[in-house]
Amino acid sequence: MNDHYDTWRKILDIRHARVLQSKNYMDQMDVAFIEGALACEEHEKKVKEIRELAIKVVAIGSCAIMGMPSAQRNTFNKEKTEEINYLLERFNYGKKVKKLDEVITVDEVVAGCPMTEKVFLEVLTRMLEEFEISLPKPTIKSSRS
Repeated sequence: MNDHYDTWRKILDIRHARVLQSKNYMDQMDVAFIEGALACEEHEKKVKEIRELAIKVVAIGSCAIMGMPSAQRNTFNKEKTEEINYLLERFNYGKKVKKLDEVITVDEVVAGCPMTEKVFLEVLTRMLEEFEISLPKPTIKSSRS
């Protein structure tokens, strides 16, 4: 987390973030931030569901935007593909790793691996403005005793 989390948690209704909370909900949302490449049909179904529920979708990080590094296996030769096939079958992975915009419409992107914090803050600020959510004014502490 960064310096802004305490402010954000007071003004944002975070519906689904397993890393932040134990109770998660998948229902209507203004903005969905999605990270990661799509390695199987289950992933594709989940992002399609999210896209239907979200007004805006933001792809977070290189995996979501370019599919990499996971999508490297898309370029493997026949020998290498056969070598990893047992893993693909074991974990029910698809034949191809996909980037997010191959499956759903993406409205904004935040590149990087890890994502670029400055760009994320710019995108989040635009989303807050678009949905007319105001950040609280910073409080100035008095230096008087």
